[in-house]
Amino acid sequence: MIYGKNAYILSLGGSLVVPNGGVDTNFLSQFNTFIRNQVSSKQRRFFITVGGGGTTRHYQQAASQVRGEELDDVDRDWLGIHATRLNAQMIRTIFRDIADPRVIKHYEIILKIDKPVAIAGGWKPGWSTDYCAVTLCQDYGIKSVINMTNIDHVYEKDPKKFPDAKPLTNISWKKYRQMIGDKWTPGMHAPFDPIASKLAQDLGITVKILNGKNLKNLGLALDNKSFIGTTIK
Repeated sequence: MIYGKNAYILSLGGSLVVPNGGVDTNFLSQFNTFIRNQVSSKQRRFFITVGGGGTTRHYQQAASQVRGEELDDVDRDWLGIHATRLNAQMIRTIFRDIADPRVIKHYEIILKIDKPVAIAGGWKPGWSTDYCAVTLCQDYGIKSVINMTNIDHVYEKDPKKFPDAKPLTNISWKKYRQMIGDKWTPGMHAPFDPIASKLAQDLGITVKILNGKNLKNLGLALDNKSFIGTTIK
């Protein structure tokens, strides 16, 4: 199913939606206005995958504390998946009048989407919602993802450990994947998850990574103008 050049996929990081266990209603209000303006003024349509954010971490920590032991990766992933679906349902409710009534969560089924907005949550263990975003590219004939995170750039190395780390404006998939490796672990803080990165490279998908709170900058990225962030291709 091909939706053409006026369709966009946003990977909305859960850290923007639920930064530390509480929903950021101020950001969501601004995001709501931004998307509606994009739809009405530029006739754009959006597929938005939503991450789990602080909700994921709180549930994982609670389950581990009560059990008295660390959770295995599958249990941690399933808690994360359901957190993404809860967050996705909230986002769909915000866009209720312009969004498809279904939250996409089974990616083997390609839905016919008539509304200008479609919301997606997590799928199954083994990757983050970044992978779901790339899968939507494959399903709906879209060639790029904008990854809305809580960082301004991808850096050549971890800036928390190395203060001299330099921000990257452009990087190839080959070099990016060498930096982050090939293994996914639940809750990992990679700018774009390694399993999603492999699929994006295989499909020739371009990913733009930016700070999602800067919605003016997001608009520049959507318009294919110079923006603050990192492009991986």
